[in-house]
Amino acid sequence: MIVRTVHGDIDPGALGMTYAHEHFIIDSPMVEAELPEIHLPSVDEAVAEIARCRDAGLGAAVDAMPGPAGRDVARLADVSDRTGLHIIAATGLHTSRYYPEGSWAAEAPSERLADRFIADISEGADHTEHRAGVIKVATMGEFTDRDLRVFTAAAEAHRRTGAPILTHCEGGLGGLEQVELLGNLGVGLDRVALSHTDKVLDSVYHRDLLATGVSLVYDQALRQPSQVTESTSWLVEEMVAAGYTGQLMLGTDGARRSMWTTLGGSPGLDWLLIGFAAALDDRGIDAELRTMLFIDNPARFLSFEPA
Repeated sequence: MIVRTVHGDIDPGALGMTYAHEHFIIDSPMVEAELPEIHLPSVDEAVAEIARCRDAGLGAAVDAMPGPAGRDVARLADVSDRTGLHIIAATGLHTSRYYPEGSWAAEAPSERLADRFIADISEGADHTEHRAGVIKVATMGEFTDRDLRVFTAAAEAHRRTGAPILTHCEGGLGGLEQVELLGNLGVGLDRVALSHTDKVLDSVYHRDLLATGVSLVYDQALRQPSQVTESTSWLVEEMVAAGYTGQLMLGTDGARRSMWTTLGGSPGLDWLLIGFAAALDDRGIDAELRTMLFIDNPARFLSFEPA
């Protein structure tokens, strides 16, 4: 079993402390013009922010921006070189708002999409030798015809490469529908992780998702006011108590310039390993359990046997 990083395949045990949903580089004309708050084009800025995370103990991260929504694997490889961080890049597609009408990302049939995803994983993405190690898919609400094509392509790419599937749940919602569709497409649900569900502070929803066998990436802690009682740390406590520790991972989803300390923002991406770890400790999530959340579970999820 291997984990595929932008600099090649490594043993899963080499990952160390892992953030399971990040955004270090986001750069496209659409993002720059319409979503400037998430425009993160600079390697130097990413290196400066990640250095703080590395000094706090971070060893690896999933950059969850697929192409061509703003991904640049060459820049991610540069960031990896300069920080020593293992970076796993994503293939797949984001929600439709990132792609112009008429583009291949908006219009291509599932077979063509699958071929692109597989090439990113097996050969290299963005016309480079740097390969993707996870497949990203997303929904905004009810499934559209395009969503069905993208999920069908992701399932085929998973079957043909072994790479795991990471999903975006808009507003934290739609998780059960995503799980049902991927299951119907023949994907083993233990190879699927859903992101952003901790935007929904409903423990029943989370237990229902975890009961299917999927993993959840809780990645909203940096966005929550410290005075909120029911929050991501509360959800972790609830799901650990329910017996789902082995299906939980953590990340920052830090695609906001206003979150990066080195850009004058707050609380900084390193807060997940400092302030949030302390909040978990206050809820009885001890060092052994945090090792599962930050190290063991990401290593298991990101591992696959290449076809």
